[in-house]
Amino acid sequence: MLPWICLDRAAVPGSRNELRLMQRGTEFSIMLGANELMNSRLSGSEEALATLACERLTRRPRPHVLIGGLGMGFTLRAALAALGDDARVTVAELVPAVIGWARGPMSSVFATSLVDPRVIIHDGDVAGPIAAERSSFDAILLDVDNGPDGLTSSANDALYGSFGLQQARRALRPGGVLAVWSAAPDPSFTARLERAGFAAKTARVCANGKRGGARHVVWLATATTSTRDGQGSRPPLSAQD
Repeated sequence: MLPWICLDRAAVPGSRNELRLMQRGTEFSIMLGANELMNSRLSGSEEALATLACERLTRRPRPHVLIGGLGMGFTLRAALAALGDDARVTVAELVPAVIGWARGPMSSVFATSLVDPRVIIHDGDVAGPIAAERSSFDAILLDVDNGPDGLTSSANDALYGSFGLQQARRALRPGGVLAVWSAAPDPSFTARLERAGFAAKTARVCANGKRGGARHVVWLATATTSTRDGQGSRPPLSAQD
């Protein structure tokens, strides 16, 4: 069997963690310590994150989708396949080196997705576009970590706490979808979503798609309309979780 070769290392901004890009033949892996964050042969659940969310956008004209986490581009490619030519897809990636890997050693994995005219790459934390926008996105897809527990960077906890979820709700258009990938279930996160004003459900999806593999979780949360003033107002932001 071919040995794994470390092609590159990259610090995760805002933490002491380091990512490693590994290669074995035509297979790639992104590692954090002993944890494999993603593998080029296992794309099913990341693709499901996009397809399940984009299924809800079929009747929306010119949908704008924000993806948090470029990774190996599985979610991006699935979103492009599911969306029409009038769509826009903004991808935010926290680790600059990951964008370089996508355009360099993993260019065969990404194919033409990064040069698709519908795609905008944001070099930075997805929290930036979420906080800056109001009623701008039809869907926000988060795959920036192993789930709501902030394994890669503790700063990711801010995305999944009540404050971050309320910001995501404000950034979504009425009826917009927040979709979140996780390696494992987390009932407390479902409760946080509902407290933040989302109608939430979960889907169990396989890491290797129809071929099976580990079962991961995708939350699909729809931003509900407040009836407090009859005009779809959103609750005030709170920094408390």
